[in-house]
Amino acid sequence: MTQKPKTSREELAQILKGRDSSVDLVRASLLIAQDEYPLLDPTPYLKKMDSLATRVAKETSAGRDPMVLVSGLNRVLFDEEDFKGNTDDYYDPRNSFINEVLDRRLGIPITLSILYMEVGRRADIPIVGIGLPGHFIAGLVTPGRTLYVDPYHQGELMTVKDCADRVAKIFDGQMALTPNHLEPLTPRGILIRLLTNLKNIYMESRSFAKGHAVIDKMVLCAPEEWSHVRDRGLVRYHLKHYQPALADLELYLQNAGDTPDRADILKLEKLIMKEMKG
Repeated sequence: MTQKPKTSREELAQILKGRDSSVDLVRASLLIAQDEYPLLDPTPYLKKMDSLATRVAKETSAGRDPMVLVSGLNRVLFDEEDFKGNTDDYYDPRNSFINEVLDRRLGIPITLSILYMEVGRRADIPIVGIGLPGHFIAGLVTPGRTLYVDPYHQGELMTVKDCADRVAKIFDGQMALTPNHLEPLTPRGILIRLLTNLKNIYMESRSFAKGHAVIDKMVLCAPEEWSHVRDRGLVRYHLKHYQPALADLELYLQNAGDTPDRADILKLEKLIMKEMKG
């Protein structure tokens, strides 16, 4: 009997079962993209990543000096391949899909950072992802210091003060950089950040079916972050999937504690039950 092919969600769940250090963020990002591109074949993109990494490894074969490693990555990705931030159409959903980033050489901070990290990992360069508020960057962690790199601005090196200034500018001085903001994110945390970008785009355009697929994967990445379960329930309500919506909202109320929106969710549950009867 022929085994049924796994869905992108099932494959993503399998990837997330492994150790954090073994999570291939490009493969996971391609699985996320398959919701938008059902016929997407990950293989050519993974081969492209391997090819880029081979070139970087040649560029950095002279030694392990951090500046040599960063310069090698920057030369291949930004000087030769001309990857850049999409400053003209930042909110184009294609900027959040790694296949489109590889095809168009355009992206947003998080997708360009994933590219930077994963080419680095394949070339044995330990790059981490750093989720500054409002702006994602990469970091090369070395004994005694971290080199902060901004792939959105073609590998620009940043100091801690530069990071603080960037955050202050984005939030008009209403948010200050803290040491926690400079801590590397886990692969799950990076995927949540990527999915959050897509969720915001789809919710803004009221594309509830696409939003549901994204939020469902957020639940997969962080099953005990109950706000994701709530949001999936809300989207299911908009899609008129009333029974699953009720299940999610009830699960949220049972686990999230005394949240400020508790009364609103209870009202919505009553409305859904009324709709189901009507």
